[in-house]
Amino acid sequence: MQASTHTSPPAPTRETRRNVRRFARRNRLQIGIIGVLVLLWLFFLALAPETFGQRSIYGAFMQSVPFFGIVAMPLTMLVIARDMDLSFPAVMAFSVTVFVLLYQSTQNVVLAFVACMATGFVLGLLNGLLVVYIGIPSLIATIGTQFFWRGMVNVATNGRAFPLTELRGTPFRELMVGRVFDFIPMQMFWMLVAAVIIWFLLNRHQFGAHIYLIGDNENSARLMGVRVRRTRCLMFAVVGLFAAFAGLLTSLEINNFFTNLGEGYLLIGLAAVFLGGTSVFGGVGTVLGTFVACFIIASIQPAVVAIGWSGFTTQVIYGFIIIVSVSMHAILRRRMI
Repeated sequence: MQASTHTSPPAPTRETRRNVRRFARRNRLQIGIIGVLVLLWLFFLALAPETFGQRSIYGAFMQSVPFFGIVAMPLTMLVIARDMDLSFPAVMAFSVTVFVLLYQSTQNVVLAFVACMATGFVLGLLNGLLVVYIGIPSLIATIGTQFFWRGMVNVATNGRAFPLTELRGTPFRELMVGRVFDFIPMQMFWMLVAAVIIWFLLNRHQFGAHIYLIGDNENSARLMGVRVRRTRCLMFAVVGLFAAFAGLLTSLEINNFFTNLGEGYLLIGLAAVFLGGTSVFGGVGTVLGTFVACFIIASIQPAVVAIGWSGFTTQVIYGFIIIVSVSMHAILRRRMI
């Protein structure tokens, strides 16, 4: 009787192993942050299964995360280039103020939407002009514009809130913040679109290559022919554009515009950028890292409450994340010099 033969699959070749190691090194930031998300989710699931084992909390994440995540991703570009924008919450509020006032006067939602987006772009561009052409450090310039535009919101509205209930049930609102299959919010779809756009700009476009060059060494980038001033101004403008869009989604979701729109997004937006692996020293950062970090940041507050810790612990954790992330990049940068 002839013995049956069994051929085992070939062992991975040396070249395959080399390619795997090369891929892991090249994508270590993304792999690391995804690993953190998985471990943290397992930790929360073990301590609070009645919360993290339910379908509803993931719907809540998809509903709320895009409101700051849509801004965090273009903000990643800015930090890669060693700039900063602390004014985006006020840009969100002022842009939506333009939308509300124009819609109330014209009843033309398309015109109001275009004006809102244009306002965000222009306000971001003004930030860029202050930083690039006048020479104010971006941290100082955007602190000033944060106060200025927040004040303008209160002056223009006299501190009043504006209901947006007229838009409830309209195709425009359904397109912006409706529900797909009665569960997935449209703002989650828009966050994915924003991620793809920023990823494309950073990884498949000359604009992104210039951003990384500026972050590595601005003088070298200038010698290589990069139009540094124009690139930096456009980065600020893109942040303003996405901030206006995120602000509009937030107001449409709650059917109201409040003058404090965006005030809670500054800290968590920055925390997501730094936790996602973007270095405040420039030249390093990924969109995927920021995207994943947004959900890590969003999961902390409900986890703290579900586990039974004090709600005030959330801010402690946010601050700890920023300090640890920046410290790690500082240590790695010192070792590379």
